[in-house]
Amino acid sequence: MITVVGLGAGSSSALSAQAWEALRSGKPVWLRTAIHPTVTALQQAGIPFQSFDSLYEQAEDFDSLYARIVEQVLAMAQEGDIIYAVPGHPLVGEETVRLLLERAKEQGIAVHIVGSSSFLEPTLEALGLCITDGVQVIDALSASRYPPDQYMHVLYYQVYDRLVASELKLLLLRYYPEGHTVHVVRAAGVPTEQSVQAVPLYQLDRVQVDHLTSVHVPPLPADDRRDFAGLVHIVARLRGPGGCPWDREQTHETLRTYLLEETYEVLDAINAHDDVKLCEELGDVLLQVVLHAQLASEEGRFDIQDVVYEQCEKLVRRHPHVFGDVQVKDSAEVLRNWERIKAEENNHAPRQSVMDGVIPSLPALMFALEVSKRAVKVGFEWPDLQGVLDKFREEQEELAEAIAQGDRARIEAEIGDLLFTLVNIARHLKIDAEQALHAMVRRFIMRFQQMEQMAREQGRRLETLTLEEWDALWEQAKRNQAEV
Repeated sequence: MITVVGLGAGSSSALSAQAWEALRSGKPVWLRTAIHPTVTALQQAGIPFQSFDSLYEQAEDFDSLYARIVEQVLAMAQEGDIIYAVPGHPLVGEETVRLLLERAKEQGIAVHIVGSSSFLEPTLEALGLCITDGVQVIDALSASRYPPDQYMHVLYYQVYDRLVASELKLLLLRYYPEGHTVHVVRAAGVPTEQSVQAVPLYQLDRVQVDHLTSVHVPPLPADDRRDFAGLVHIVARLRGPGGCPWDREQTHETLRTYLLEETYEVLDAINAHDDVKLCEELGDVLLQVVLHAQLASEEGRFDIQDVVYEQCEKLVRRHPHVFGDVQVKDSAEVLRNWERIKAEENNHAPRQSVMDGVIPSLPALMFALEVSKRAVKVGFEWPDLQGVLDKFREEQEELAEAIAQGDRARIEAEIGDLLFTLVNIARHLKIDAEQALHAMVRRFIMRFQQMEQMAREQGRRLETLTLEEWDALWEQAKRNQAEV
């Protein structure tokens, strides 16, 4: 039997009668740490104990420390009943107890919990809060795993030194303004030592902290929240009474252009390998998603939670190799499963053609590639790359004939045929035609800008250059680009 005893929040008066009884039972008493105000009372009561404090210096991190403490407690329990005492209440913010309950169950060892008051009660009292106010409680040592809810009071415990306080400050600055007031609560429940200090967030690591310190972060005003829920709130404000006239005038139809423009700006940022720009442009695309969801919500059709829920459901459903027991050997099999599941989802509206579902508003080269890939799936394909190249030469000849005839309708059609054949050549060679053309146009712009610069350096106007001079500048620009 392992009896886990809570030593209370601080003062010995916080120890429950059951805790005193267990500690005086004569069974071996082990403390997770002897650095606790109640320890003096144990010594005065003549209760012998040992602690795991020596392990703190040896451990590389808290995860390994807690695992080792639990391992030793379980090993001792195999020899006989022991008392394992921890600060506060065993079931409130005590990671070793969580691990102990898990491991003891596996080994068939009984665990009995004897509680005293936790740090939570006197801390809430010192702050004038009730648990019903909505309080998120997080271990400061694992704060990075649990983003703070800006709509709630957030209470961090185990802010035991300035390094932890500094790391916590840097984390919180991602979610709160640097001047946001936080409260540093020391020794809650120890009457002679308890204190609450209000400081701006940026000064969190400049105040005194110790092993009895917690940090309270009040919720932000709704307009100041900078998480996803804050974005949804801000968009609703912009669309609501007293909001922005421009935002209030928008419809799904008027926003179409902006969604397309923002998407292309994301692609530009990716092509430029500009992380700062990419972060900003992804935010602009996210704004479009939230705006469309807000419009639908106002009409009672769906809201952003429905959008998120459906996407989560789809991702889980289409990845049975991750969230289920399906085995796959490579990404090609993943794609085949994806298409099969997608087809099963659409059984309520079976396709009459392999071309059903192609998006006509795609950019032309992407549109051509998607159509080509679908045709190939049912066998409409050249036998090899040479066949496509032969087709390309055939289309070149037909275009030349159309030009010679001066038939504009046929010229347009033949140019389309030629471009479509080029897309198929790119597909055979596993080249993205859209990206290839974009890259070529970017190269052209760079070379042209270099030509402009060289002409200016020569005191020449572009309009006055001869064909030979244009060609010379172009070749020089190409050489310059190759040398970069």
